[in-house]
Amino acid sequence: MVEEEAKSFPMELSEKGGVENNGFVQNEAFDGKETDTSSQEEMPKPCILDVDPAATEELALEPYAGMPKEVLLKFSRQAQYRVTREILFWLIIAAAVVLVCATIATIALSPKCLDWWQASPIYQIYPRSFKDSNMDGNGDLKGIQEKLDHITYLNIKTIWITSFFKSPLKDLGYGAEDFYDIDPMFGSMSDFENLLAAIHDRGLKVIMDLIPNHTSDKHRWFQLSRNRTGKYTDYYIWQDCVQAAGSVAPPNNWVSVFGNSSWQFDDVRKQCYFHQFGKKQPDLNFRNLAVQQEIHDIIKFWLGKGIDGFSFSAVKFLLEATHLRDEPLVNKSQNQESITAYSQLYHDYTTTQVGMHDIIRSFRQTMNQFSSEPGRYRFMGSDGDEKEDIEATMMYYGTTFIQEADFPFNFNLINVKNLSGNSIFEAVNMWMKNMPAGKWPNWVVGSPNAARISSRIGKEYVSVMNMLLLTLPGTPVTYYGEEIGMENIASENVSEERINSHPVVVTFPEKSPMQWDGKVNAGFTEGNSSWLPVNSNYQSVNVEVQMTWSNSTLNLYRELTSLRNNELPMHRGWMCYVWNDSNVFVYVRELDGLDRVFMMVLNFGQESTTDLKALVPNLPSEAIIRLSTNFSNAGKAVDTKLIKTEMGEGLVLEYRTANPVHTMEAFQGNCFVAEKACYSSAFNLLYVNC
Repeated sequence: MVEEEAKSFPMELSEKGGVENNGFVQNEAFDGKETDTSSQEEMPKPCILDVDPAATEELALEPYAGMPKEVLLKFSRQAQYRVTREILFWLIIAAAVVLVCATIATIALSPKCLDWWQASPIYQIYPRSFKDSNMDGNGDLKGIQEKLDHITYLNIKTIWITSFFKSPLKDLGYGAEDFYDIDPMFGSMSDFENLLAAIHDRGLKVIMDLIPNHTSDKHRWFQLSRNRTGKYTDYYIWQDCVQAAGSVAPPNNWVSVFGNSSWQFDDVRKQCYFHQFGKKQPDLNFRNLAVQQEIHDIIKFWLGKGIDGFSFSAVKFLLEATHLRDEPLVNKSQNQESITAYSQLYHDYTTTQVGMHDIIRSFRQTMNQFSSEPGRYRFMGSDGDEKEDIEATMMYYGTTFIQEADFPFNFNLINVKNLSGNSIFEAVNMWMKNMPAGKWPNWVVGSPNAARISSRIGKEYVSVMNMLLLTLPGTPVTYYGEEIGMENIASENVSEERINSHPVVVTFPEKSPMQWDGKVNAGFTEGNSSWLPVNSNYQSVNVEVQMTWSNSTLNLYRELTSLRNNELPMHRGWMCYVWNDSNVFVYVRELDGLDRVFMMVLNFGQESTTDLKALVPNLPSEAIIRLSTNFSNAGKAVDTKLIKTEMGEGLVLEYRTANPVHTMEAFQGNCFVAEKACYSSAFNLLYVNC
């Protein structure tokens, strides 16, 4: 009996059933209570139990909540737990490696995302004619802010505002009096800052004009230069003039763009200064490094304000030859003294001189200092309009290793003569075949310096021209009002000015006020008059009324921008020419890996019938009209052997095929792609290695 008692030990339990172990949860029944050893009635009655020590040890080896570290380590060393733990560990490591590799592969294989200046059309605004907010008859910055909803309504995200620097405005603001200030006609710097904030709040971007070649003769720099004050003495191009018999003989035969000599005598300095444009627009001396630095400081100032890019204009005039030789005559038999027109000379010594591109590239380098922040790339465009020399224009793109403009603005479609399917093809092909590899195209069909589409080629071609603009590869540029088919104002709406001391009649037919509605002054101003008359057709050609017409120019424009934004082949796919003749221009937009193809059939001539199936092998016998200049045709199925188009009609056809045109040998020389990408339907993503 003694031995049995030695082999066991007593355990006292409360007759109340004991206290359950709930981990770290305290037994509230005992909190704050003390045991009264003097009260035998309250003491639980103990009972003696015999417990086997081996059984107790076995129970202690079971895991339980709140076990101490020593017990936990005892379990963790057991094989069943250790092996499981190691398997899970290596699975996590392997999954992490796979995830990293997949991320690296995705980044390496993914094409470069289109930047903001590539992804959206650009909407160009001439601020004096867009919207008047203070009833003085002149458009202004607050007016632009009031109409930002119109920009988003067009599915456009980039605005280009032409020059609004403080200026005497004798030259429509192209000669700045102060590059750091806003002309009071357009508002104040505070108005500009508010406009900029409103633009960015809507997720839009804004670029502005900068004409570095010259200033106004009212500019502080010129006033200091004509008085030979310090460093400003050589800020402009001064030369001695020969005075005889009360007249001034210029240093050479150079002629300004506006005609007559490009040299003007200054009574203060007693020398002639050089001007490529009007006599009130003296050219800056870009061979003076201090002048170059001034322009860099101006660029930094406006980029610091928050603008998203610049369009640099008149840059081919930045430098002139220092030898001052006479420029060669176009007609060698012409008398030198009779030279008065710009077109009578070859401008070998006053345009595109050696070193000019180096200056533009230095502008790009300054802009790059503000482009390091993600999503804040600063766009740079240049005019570079070399009508006679496409290779010279392409030089503005820069080289493979040296960045210059993101693109020079392409005015080929504005310069088209004798409209036809063939002439449109030639204008498009000239740019595409000469554009350096890897560069991005752009297309301009209207500007402040060219007649509007409807007045230039006919209002029946406005919609088909917009369809061309918004379905070609690259960035389209729309001049305000072209989305509703505005026309030039009548020729009697003119003003008289004096250019180079000669009175001339100046017309601004393409700068007439924007036509917003059918109210007085087309909703442009609530004042009594506008700076230019509103076109007489404003009651039928305006934004408000066209928003209600399903078949309007405005609604087609919106549908085209939506198509461009939402369909991959339209904004980064291949373009292949299929056919062109005197009437139609036909091309396709397609993307590797995507079986959906868009074919544009655009009529720039007379009524025509085209057999597309005979032109493209394996073309499906039927296609769907995705969009048409005649909205009633949208959604219809057409026979590809018999595509009829009326004068000025445009069709966007959609079909599916496993044989895209760009893979066909017959079209190898007719296909172009910028920012190449391929589509994977399995993963629903784009990749570059097709």
